[in-house]
Amino acid sequence: MPVKVPDSLPAVAALRLENVFVMTNERASSQDIRPLKVAIINLMPTKEATETQLLRLLANTPLQVEAYFLHMGSHESKNTDRHHLDAFYITFNDVLKNHMRFDAMIVTGAPVEKIDYEDVDYWNELTRIMTWADENVYSTMYICWAALAGLKWHYGIEKQVLDKKIVGVFPHKVLDRRHPLVRCFDDVFYAPHSRYGTVRREDVYAAKGLRVLAESEEAGVYLMCSIDGRRVYVTGHCEYDRDTLLREYQRDTAKGITDSFPCNYFPNDDPSQTPMMLWRAHASLLWANWLNYLVYQNTPYDLETLK
Repeated sequence: MPVKVPDSLPAVAALRLENVFVMTNERASSQDIRPLKVAIINLMPTKEATETQLLRLLANTPLQVEAYFLHMGSHESKNTDRHHLDAFYITFNDVLKNHMRFDAMIVTGAPVEKIDYEDVDYWNELTRIMTWADENVYSTMYICWAALAGLKWHYGIEKQVLDKKIVGVFPHKVLDRRHPLVRCFDDVFYAPHSRYGTVRREDVYAAKGLRVLAESEEAGVYLMCSIDGRRVYVTGHCEYDRDTLLREYQRDTAKGITDSFPCNYFPNDDPSQTPMMLWRAHASLLWANWLNYLVYQNTPYDLETLK
């Protein structure tokens, strides 16, 4: 998929080194195509790394995508340069002011699982976005903490804070092969997780209008979708790079955190060895299925008619 983003975005250079097709605004304007408009609510502290990870996955189908990065106006980012935010990001207030609508939206995870939702400084803004998205975005994907937050907001499913972090690369099983989101999935696939929060399996299965599509024996429910396909919840991080869990482990170890050694990640559990990449094919297929079957095939050509 040609991803349309500003040519000066730092992620562009990294993606081009990987031979990922990234389209400049000038070239995109010459194509007689309406690109899918995708909003990315980037809650991660390492925003530039997350930009590259998400754009890589958006670039894996033949559709043209116009990506808009949003940061929370009610939160002061401590890990991303203000000039970067001013150059490449907008806020939810900008979206409302310009009466913007989107074919799809992605809400990333955030390292706040141990904090009560109401104590997260941008919780009120996020709930406004989630409510707004139901009528102004055709399909939204919520990732990791955002998935837990979305399940709470939309279905009243409570978050469970864990004593020990779920971290590593875990096998998952497909539960409903008839759903287009898991079309062509293997019987067993791998995906990374890194979180201190979860939801009870029985609470998810009891929620009306929610389908569980895949789960892990070790990591719990993984992939859920509303009946109409307009809300997708992913509790893991299939967008992660090969070394993301390594960098998190090194960061946590330096802080004296002892429960973050990733399972099924290092060969022979040896941190000196290069981690095996076991999840990229699954990540690409999940996002391609979501963008094609749940967004492109259903979203209206004129977003003003979106309901």
